[in-house]
Amino acid sequence: MKNGQAKRPSTANPKLSSLFNLVCFFLFFGSGLAIGLTVSFYLQDFSFNIPLKQFSIPNPITNKTEKSSRIGLQEYLKPPSVVHDMKDEELLWRASMVPGVGEYPFKRVPKIAFLFLTRGPLPLAPLWEMFFRGHKGLYSIYVHSHPSFNGTVPQSSVFYGRKIPSKEVEWGNFSMVEAERRLLANALLDISNQRFVLLSESCIPLFNFSTIYSYLIAATKSFIEAYDLPGPVGRARFDPRMKPLITLSQWRKGSQWFEMDRRLAVDVISDRKYFPTFRECCEASCYADEHYLPTLVSIEFWRRNSNRSLTWVDWSNGGAHPAGFWRRDVTVEFLQSLRNESHCRYNGNSTNVCFLFARKFLPAALNRLLRIAPKLMKFNSSM
Repeated sequence: MKNGQAKRPSTANPKLSSLFNLVCFFLFFGSGLAIGLTVSFYLQDFSFNIPLKQFSIPNPITNKTEKSSRIGLQEYLKPPSVVHDMKDEELLWRASMVPGVGEYPFKRVPKIAFLFLTRGPLPLAPLWEMFFRGHKGLYSIYVHSHPSFNGTVPQSSVFYGRKIPSKEVEWGNFSMVEAERRLLANALLDISNQRFVLLSESCIPLFNFSTIYSYLIAATKSFIEAYDLPGPVGRARFDPRMKPLITLSQWRKGSQWFEMDRRLAVDVISDRKYFPTFRECCEASCYADEHYLPTLVSIEFWRRNSNRSLTWVDWSNGGAHPAGFWRRDVTVEFLQSLRNESHCRYNGNSTNVCFLFARKFLPAALNRLLRIAPKLMKFNSSM
């Protein structure tokens, strides 16, 4: 019967079904892989950079640090360390910078820069310690000694940490002039230094600090000695190779121990006109330290110079070196004669205070100086 017929068994092959499913799987997987690679390729140049700063929360600690690290004028005006690694040409370039605005936008207290050109130690340092005591902020100290000298200085001393990067200096050699410019350049880095005094290890002050400070700060001119001297230690040292830049009639001689204002100090270290000629022609017995500044200032800046030195030196015995003073030479009468038994002009007026410093005092004179000088010169006094 038709309704009684049995159903036919399925004719589908299980192996074919499994193969079909495997092919579909690989087709699906391959299509997905292809789509993924395609999308990735086209999105390489698409930027997903979102300005997350718009949603960032300010860090109060970071902002406070940035605010406190601001370098204001006071930070800029702090005296720089005398220890640096600048070469001479870098130092001179840095020191030659001059503000274009004449008025200072702050209260400037002018200082005196004391420039000590020494071979090694400062045997008269105890006397200078008494001289400087109580006047911090009105002076700066710079020491140029032999590079190999490594003598120790107590931390309590005014000379502690005041040695500048130095080079070897030979007496009578042009290196003496280079050392003087090196001292000036280092001192010019402190904007408060207004007057500059060159001293040696055998120099002493003849007055107390207040008197010398007032004398120099109020001075309207600098103090570089310059004069024409015929003979073997004057005109005979002139080298004709200096012509036509410098002629014999312009050649000058003078004391090495100068005092100058800030404006002239900048002019001296910035000199590129006469300095090379002296370095090339003033050698050996020329003694550039006695001729370079006197000649330069006499030619270019004579109107701003008083044409005398503030350092007393005794050349009465003749010879290549001045007289030296021992313990027995140090008396009240002798020091008093150096203080006010001369006559000169200061700021256009006649005065008997012509020398503020003196040399050449030997180490053996120290004890006598320590006993006499403070009372005579009234150290730690304003008068």
